[in-house]
Amino acid sequence: MKFSKLVLPGITMIAVTYGLARFSFGLLLPAINESLEMRDSTSGVVSSLFYVAYCVTIVVSTVITTQEGPRRMIILAGLSAFLGLLLMAIAPNVWLLGLGVLLAGGSTGLASPPYGAAVSIWMKTEKQGKANTWINSGTGFGIALSGLGAILLMPHWRLTYGIYAALALFILLWNYKAIPEMNTGFGAKLVLKKGNFSLQGVKRANRLMIASLVLGFSTAAFWTFSRTFIGTAGDYNEWQLSGFWVIIGLFGVLGGFSGSLIEKSGLPLAYKGGSLAIAFASILLALAPENFSIAYISAGLFGCAYIFLTGVLLVWGIRVFIKNASLGIGVPFLLLAVGQVIGSSFAGVFIESWGYSFTFMLYGLGGIAAAFIGLEKG
Repeated sequence: MKFSKLVLPGITMIAVTYGLARFSFGLLLPAINESLEMRDSTSGVVSSLFYVAYCVTIVVSTVITTQEGPRRMIILAGLSAFLGLLLMAIAPNVWLLGLGVLLAGGSTGLASPPYGAAVSIWMKTEKQGKANTWINSGTGFGIALSGLGAILLMPHWRLTYGIYAALALFILLWNYKAIPEMNTGFGAKLVLKKGNFSLQGVKRANRLMIASLVLGFSTAAFWTFSRTFIGTAGDYNEWQLSGFWVIIGLFGVLGGFSGSLIEKSGLPLAYKGGSLAIAFASILLALAPENFSIAYISAGLFGCAYIFLTGVLLVWGIRVFIKNASLGIGVPFLLLAVGQVIGSSFAGVFIESWGYSFTFMLYGLGGIAAAFIGLEKG
């Protein structure tokens, strides 16, 4: 199967599920808070629902993908994103917003494992690493698009989510046509014969699991509250606040090169460098949130480091669970989400008790701790 025929639909689906359905919430949160009269603690709990749904659906998706192939889960991911975004657009209260958040957040868990499986089925071995990391970089494209949407449509968050829902429907239809059935193409019959839930690699996954959990915790505050943080700390206009989010997404696209960098520098160095970079992004923002230049540098560093690190975890997981690509993606991404559930829930409480700067410094130190977990050489 040609690289573009699988990777381009994959990039767009990841852009919709992660960039628009999940991570755009932090950008639109101030307007949502004002409209629905939510406190920071309530916002933190609602935001954690993205990760709760992700934790459930990524397990379901990993199991079903292994048994039936990737197509059904990819289509279900697009449908879940569409319905979630639509519900969020029309939500009259926190309860219906929460339901939309659950569906939107669930779409990300449904999407990740089947694309890893699709790449392992229909792409040649030498192209799989780059294909996986470029599909993963779709998050960056989606975040950049959500930032541009906020600039053009501010402060109309309902209209914004309505347009995102329409885009999700279009991407769903594209993937419906693009993703072949399991009996089509390179390697498909082989995978059907092997369609078991292989757990080979679990004993070697301890460091991967701990690293993913800690990294998830350390990034949660930035995703949910960074835009609100700089908005309260500095004299930013709405264009500059939305531009902050665009910078996260645009620099996140650079994470698509993680596959090539991993090949050159190796997984241990790539992981440690990415972890320290993401930690420094939170610490930098904590030190000078009112400074326009520093805030934007922090955004660029965070976006690049986050997408880069998820690419590293993806490749690391596939190498650990070498006989099951969907499990190799599902395990680290599940633990990343568990960490974000915990981190997002606590972040709102910490902010109300001790303020934004202390909270972001604390979460930055969490990133440094993740860096010292490290990988075994080789």
